[in-house]
Amino acid sequence: MGRHADRLARLLGQAVADRRVLEAVRAVPRDLFVPEGLRAEAWDNVPLPIGAGQTISQPLVVARMCELLELTGDERVLDVGTGSGYHAALLAHLTRWVWSIEVHEHLSHQAAANLEAAGITNVTLVVGDGSRGLPPHAPYDAINVAAAADAGIPPELEQQLAPGGRLVAPVEDGEQRLVRLRRTEDRVERLELERVRFVPLVTPRGSSADSA
Repeated sequence: MGRHADRLARLLGQAVADRRVLEAVRAVPRDLFVPEGLRAEAWDNVPLPIGAGQTISQPLVVARMCELLELTGDERVLDVGTGSGYHAALLAHLTRWVWSIEVHEHLSHQAAANLEAAGITNVTLVVGDGSRGLPPHAPYDAINVAAAADAGIPPELEQQLAPGGRLVAPVEDGEQRLVRLRRTEDRVERLELERVRFVPLVTPRGSSADSA
């Protein structure tokens, strides 16, 4: 893994300044999170299919979203859209504990196997509707949403942010952009960032879900 991980981290370092995020990229074996037939491409800076119409996201976008969450190592993080488990694995290297929710049960099971193979132990996987968050463990210091909502960020997710908490999500509004929310004492600040391309947020009720 070494030279491939170093090469990818150096490439991402042209756009990502957070050294902890780049170290996480070096530490997490991305090849364990892609289908076996695609492992030759695992260290390329591209998204790859993982089944059920979902993808493991482009490493640059994953790293950038991690950077925007401004994690210092002691946060409780909610990850919406487990997908392959790769995004959760990076978050696990950056913080204390991650709860990751996925609507497709078989993808969650595969993510569990991927995380175990990678030696990641501080992630709790849940099968369910990520658009509703995970109230039993709220509030969260950071929320990562790895799927695009076309009606804006679900209010349930915003409500589960702790004071000072950050949420990063792709939002579809004519064009897809990353949006970061930050909860202050009396309001939620919103910042629109770069254009991205994610699969839709799927819910059990039928609209659309995850990728990571």
